Amino acid sequence: MPHFVIDCSGNVLTMKPLAELLREVHDTAEATKLFKPGDIKVRVREFKHYTVANTKNDFIHVFANIMGGRTVEQRAILSRQIISKLKEMYPDVPVISMNVFEFEKSTYCNRTMI
Repeated sequence: MPHFVIDCSGNVLTMKPLAELLREVHDTAEATKLFKPGDIKVRVREFKHYTVANTKNDFIHVFANIMGGRTVEQRAILSRQIISKLKEMYPDVPVISMNVFEFEKSTYCNRTMI
């Protein structure tokens, strides 16, 4: 935990090496000190078919799924820091956004818990 899922237009993945995108999101999340480094997971989903405000503009959207318990301010800082890093990395991508979802510990389950 947490899980960062990056949705992006296919062209974004030609701008920088994929490993760099994954590493920078991971490292930026780690730098917030909200998570243990070994718990951070980052994945990318590439989209070839999409529309952004009725255009084919490139986009990046990060979905952060984290365990509940952080303050609104902590979640906002997480979003701002990751978006700032992505904006720096991808200055020509017009749409870069992120949202943070919290889920309840009581309903979370993984294979080590069974």
